[in-house]
Amino acid sequence: MPIVSRTFRSGNSDAVRLPKEISFGPGVEVEIERKGDVVTIAPKRPSIKAALAKLRSLPTPSSIGERHEVQIPDRPGL
Repeated sequence: MPIVSRTFRSGNSDAVRLPKEISFGPGVEVEIERKGDVVTIAPKRPSIKAALAKLRSLPTPSSIGERHEVQIPDRPGL
């Protein structure tokens, strides 16, 4: 079911209030795209470079465990 809101002026920009039911929360960067009369607002995805930097910042384990080989039972008829 669509939620209805209304645009308003904020300085020199048009703005719209996102109701609580569909808000992203405070401080979330969003990307806004317009195609004709349709405006899409989505949370901004981190760049690949930023995602890799986050992964590299994770602590490394002191040791790496080994997995045991999985035994797959013989299942006749399959």
